[in-house]
Amino acid sequence: MSKARSVVFWVLAAALLIAHVLVTWQSLTVWRFWEDEALNLTVPRNLLAGLGYASDGALSGSTITLFDARISTGPAVLLPVAALLATGLDPVLAARLVPLAYWALLLAGLWVLGRRIGGRWAALVAVAVPLAFTTSAGISPIQGPADLLGEIPAAALLVWALVVLPRRAWLAGLLVGLAVQAKLIALLALPAFAVALFLLAPGSGWARVGAFVRRSLVPLLFVALPTFLFELAALLTFGFDGFIDHLRALVAFVRSGGQGGEPTTVVQKITTLAESWSLPVWAAVTVAVASLVLIVGGLWVSRGSSSGVLVYVSAAAVGALAFVAWWATASHLPLWVRHPAPGVFAFFPIIAACAVWGAQRMLRAQRLRIVQVVAAVASGVVVLGVGAGAAMHAVAATQRPWLTLETQRAAVAPLKEWVEANDVEWLAAQPWGVAVAPIVLTGAHVGLFDAPAMDGVPRLTGQECATEVLVDSGPYRICAAE
Repeated sequence: MSKARSVVFWVLAAALLIAHVLVTWQSLTVWRFWEDEALNLTVPRNLLAGLGYASDGALSGSTITLFDARISTGPAVLLPVAALLATGLDPVLAARLVPLAYWALLLAGLWVLGRRIGGRWAALVAVAVPLAFTTSAGISPIQGPADLLGEIPAAALLVWALVVLPRRAWLAGLLVGLAVQAKLIALLALPAFAVALFLLAPGSGWARVGAFVRRSLVPLLFVALPTFLFELAALLTFGFDGFIDHLRALVAFVRSGGQGGEPTTVVQKITTLAESWSLPVWAAVTVAVASLVLIVGGLWVSRGSSSGVLVYVSAAAVGALAFVAWWATASHLPLWVRHPAPGVFAFFPIIAACAVWGAQRMLRAQRLRIVQVVAAVASGVVVLGVGAGAAMHAVAATQRPWLTLETQRAAVAPLKEWVEANDVEWLAAQPWGVAVAPIVLTGAHVGLFDAPAMDGVPRLTGQECATEVLVDSGPYRICAAE
């Protein structure tokens, strides 16, 4: 029986590995290079050009913008991209290899935590959950794990912070600080780590509170360190008055989320989250309920002997709730599941691993036959649901998208030749969206057509030109300035 279980495990592990490879390969080489990736890429490109840590400012006035508040993907992602660009590697591959490395770190960290929580089966389920989560729908997606965005890197750093927390709290603090400098919204994970630190503190009552406070000081300093260094660089760049303006812009961006539009409701947000799995909504909800049943049941049957798992399940629950509750109650934020994605990628797989642990504990409760039956049914629901979601995501990823990186490059090639031949420094995107990435691929700086700084600048569009057509590649054309 043990040998049969082992064979089944390794067959499923191999299938999951193949699914991950399919998705990552599609993400790296097939999916189109889209506008948010392109705007993020302008930062390492400008850094290497000697323009400082600056974007092209397409959303900030369309001028070179140092420490652009609208670039929410931080230096923990963009500085390694700059290092790869410096080797002469293709810009898109250089941009995407860094998030892909973070994806591998995320999966490795989840495997370590899963094994620690509930052995190899819990590890397998934990590694499958990110693949079952789909973020490619909508107008602001995460197409795949290689997109040049900060959400997945932030999640990877948060997971590894949990891995090292019991033995090296200072390092966990540093990793959380780096996660904040991958994606600012990672700050929402702080309550999760506070809960974990408190549960790991020795003693009870006020003695435990005192130990928690003392053990939190050094990790908190390390949490702040990456942001302190980044903002110190901004202060040295801008001077005091400019730095104050930079902070005001950052606060305004955080408060608004950089978005406008119609207010959204909690029900809409929760529905969107439920729909963001490679499963029917009813199936996703059923898996979630089954997971909660297993965790509660496991804690109940192992009263007094579950302190280790309690740390992880408590931290994951608080972390997941913080991200989802913030997004759900922020009515000014649109229905983009990308916003809570760092918390989903980091904490939902840990909850799933804890569900497997709960099933194991419940199945060992031999005197409680009904508990064993519930565990068998609920664990079957979780494993089948997560496995089916991962498989369906892998199958969907193999379908050819409407625009691939290859066809995008082919369409941009004549535009790039014209830009280089005419020594064009800037192109204006008309409108924001599909025109942005082609401009970055030409090597020109990208601005937005209606910005005053773009007066007299040629425009790249996927529409018809209202002025003279300077070059036409089929999908895109460059028009003379109006």
